[in-house]
Amino acid sequence: MSPTPIVQFGTSRFLQAHVDLFVAEAMREGRALGPITVVQSSGDAARARRLQALAQGYEVKVRGLRNGVRVDESVTVRSVTRTMSLAAEVTEVSRVLAEEATVIVSNTADAGFRPRSEDSADRFDPAMSYPAKLVHLLRQRYETGREAPQVMPTELVQANGDVLRGLVLDAATGQDRSYRDWLAEEVTWVNSLVDRIVSEAIEPAGAVAEPYALWAVENRAGLVLPCEHRDIDVVADLGPIARRKLFVLNLGHTWIVSQWLARDRSGATHVRDVMADPAWVDRLRALYAEEVLPAFQAAGEADGLQDYMEVTLERFANPFLEHRLDDIAQNHVEKLQRRIGAFIDWARGNGDRTEKRLLEAALAGEAA
Repeated sequence: MSPTPIVQFGTSRFLQAHVDLFVAEAMREGRALGPITVVQSSGDAARARRLQALAQGYEVKVRGLRNGVRVDESVTVRSVTRTMSLAAEVTEVSRVLAEEATVIVSNTADAGFRPRSEDSADRFDPAMSYPAKLVHLLRQRYETGREAPQVMPTELVQANGDVLRGLVLDAATGQDRSYRDWLAEEVTWVNSLVDRIVSEAIEPAGAVAEPYALWAVENRAGLVLPCEHRDIDVVADLGPIARRKLFVLNLGHTWIVSQWLARDRSGATHVRDVMADPAWVDRLRALYAEEVLPAFQAAGEADGLQDYMEVTLERFANPFLEHRLDDIAQNHVEKLQRRIGAFIDWARGNGDRTEKRLLEAALAGEAA
């Protein structure tokens, strides 16, 4: 089997329709490092069928709107050439990381980074957190004396590469000093931010995704991209991109839900229903133009923002997307503070004194 310079921890539909799809498209043009080994890190027996299917090729259906044109196409993904279960094949996973890996990517869900009691064990335990697993899995690479790999998480954690580095070093406390120094100084830890709605899984492998996709990567010395792709954006600072996503896309979703709840959940069940109502669309456009844009202007981050807002509205209007308002409404009180309350604080902190009537109504639970 040909070497796989990309090793991926996780089998989620997001990874299938984002990282794996990007690499598949780039490989067809000779613009990728090479194929991918996918490692199932959870040990979930229910996902064994998916793991087997990934290396056989699978379909990603891309459905939605792009520049006002309806898109409904299917792409075959053949970038995954080897799959392994960490619980059953830890020795082989360590070998692949030692001998083949250039870039290690992951998306281990919300719980993946969370420390666990098993992390302090002297030997590898499948119940360890992902950072603790890396401590044990990278040991063989260190002992070979080969160049250290690049670790590139895609988990939705701010500064995810820096956070993962810190968690790995915490988990490596019991290791020898030389190995800890190698993890801290030789391994390249990369921050990245991903954005794509992957709404449905296809069994046993595959997914349905929107046309929009972004993989923003924070530049640093020695950066190696897994592939070159039109939707990979290398930037000096992820902060402005993260704020756009949080304070335009996420804020818009939460504002829509706040108004839907204030109206006793009447008139819509999905985001696309809201976007089919001109009155709703007018209010949302007013929100972005009159209350959101001035804050980005005050912060000096308004370049390209109006285009991003238009793309966001088009994403909301996706006629294929099963994006239920009930689902967005989960943890609504916390989302109000993190997306709308924090936005108002950020706006005021940057000197924006414009009225925020629509946003303040949302915080108060009132219809606007």
